[in-house]
Amino acid sequence: MKMTFRWFGPGADPVQLQHIKQIPGMTGVVTSLLDMPAGEAWPMTRIMAMKNEIAAAGLEVEVIESVNIHEDIKLGAPGREEKIENYIITMQRLAQVGIKCICYNMMPVLDWARSHLYYDLPDGSNTMRYQAKFIEAISPEALATRYAEESEAYEMPGWEPERMKHIRASLEAYANLTEDDFYANMKYFLDAIIPHAEELGILMGVHPDDPPQPIFGLPKLIISRENLRRYLDLHPSKHNGLTLCTGSLGASRANDVPALIREFGAEGRIHFAHVRNLKFETETDFYESAHYSPCGSLDMYGIMKALHDVGFDKWVRPDHGRMIWDETTKKGRPGYGLYDRALGANYLLGLWEAIGRGGAL
Repeated sequence: MKMTFRWFGPGADPVQLQHIKQIPGMTGVVTSLLDMPAGEAWPMTRIMAMKNEIAAAGLEVEVIESVNIHEDIKLGAPGREEKIENYIITMQRLAQVGIKCICYNMMPVLDWARSHLYYDLPDGSNTMRYQAKFIEAISPEALATRYAEESEAYEMPGWEPERMKHIRASLEAYANLTEDDFYANMKYFLDAIIPHAEELGILMGVHPDDPPQPIFGLPKLIISRENLRRYLDLHPSKHNGLTLCTGSLGASRANDVPALIREFGAEGRIHFAHVRNLKFETETDFYESAHYSPCGSLDMYGIMKALHDVGFDKWVRPDHGRMIWDETTKKGRPGYGLYDRALGANYLLGLWEAIGRGGAL
């Protein structure tokens, strides 16, 4: 297992590379070029600059999160061929600088949703929260405005103002798309890119939908064991795999996350893992807790034990954490502060070491 840390890049993240380097057990960062529009090929000059900056800090970058999928590809719309070709060009350029894994998602229009970015907890920390009734009662435009007001300094990926200008048209485009249509479009994309992934040595890890509940009338199609199996069966190559996100899958009580790890991990189809905890408030509502198992509703020991038992030797990152120790909106992205994720990383590493030793001194 290689422990990594999400970093949004210079000017887009208050967390500094030198701070990440100081976290015990940290091997590298997972990053992206956030301002690159979906469907465009990433310039080699920018890829090299990103790689060199991270290397100068003494860290690796082997995972990119994300190279976004253009809506034309998801919809099977005219223009998808050009976007897929640009995606392949980006893959080729990333492989040249040593990228080994690409995390991406197939979520329609919006990557994620929360009702609160900064929900106050009794201990004085704050965290992201999801309340289904709140989301049901608000428009995507109003939610985007709320995010912009709360996050203050940083645009939220998937909720950029430019994207919001076209949100109604984007939602309408999916109105008549059936589940079978969507999976057919996913297969078309995978059949085009996976042969290149095999040639380049890049593992493709699709991220589950977050949260695993329909929002704004959009389909949620990668939310369960059955959905994960259907997606992997679209293309049999082991380069077509998963980013196993414990928080996204774990937000549905129907999902047994350790069991999912054992099933798909044993097949070598888990390429990247996001590990976080959450606390259920109702069957649908939750907030994101500290990683420590007793703080939430997920069994972090069971999750790490399952990863260990299937011989997982790829990349893990501590996923969303609370904002603690005076990290406020201007000092960190919601869910992506330095301190709680650093604590989470070392908690997970501690579990991993103890599991590996089998309790022996």
